[in-house]
Amino acid sequence: QVQLVESGGGLVQAGGSLRLSCAASGRTFSSYNMGWFRQAPGKEREFVSNIRRSGYTYYADSVKGRFTISRDNAKNTVYLQMNSLKPEDTAVYYCAGTYSSVSYYSVDEYDYWGQGTQVTVSS
Repeated sequence: QVQLVESGGGLVQAGGSLRLSCAASGRTFSSYNMGWFRQAPGKEREFVSNIRRSGYTYYADSVKGRFTISRDNAKNTVYLQMNSLKPEDTAVYYCAGTYSSVSYYSVDEYDYWGQGTQVTVSS
């Protein structure tokens, strides 16, 4: 069992930056592929980014070039550095973990989820 706890959300002006953190419990963090998803009011949860066990990364087109995912296995933590934020990035951001390597962009592939952290970008 893995527990995930996100932090780092908040209110920021458009063009600003935030760094989200996701701390994981357990001794097998390095074995997981980790993802970030987000959900805006009235919308479905959507893929943002994924980092494999190997360190390989994936991004949604909407955040490519602005967001950077990274992981520190020694600290059992995954990060999402968000730069050049836009009002449309406003959402609750969720950290998720999975052993699966098939569909990194699919909500259904992830076994463990955090409680979410709110990111609000004002115009």
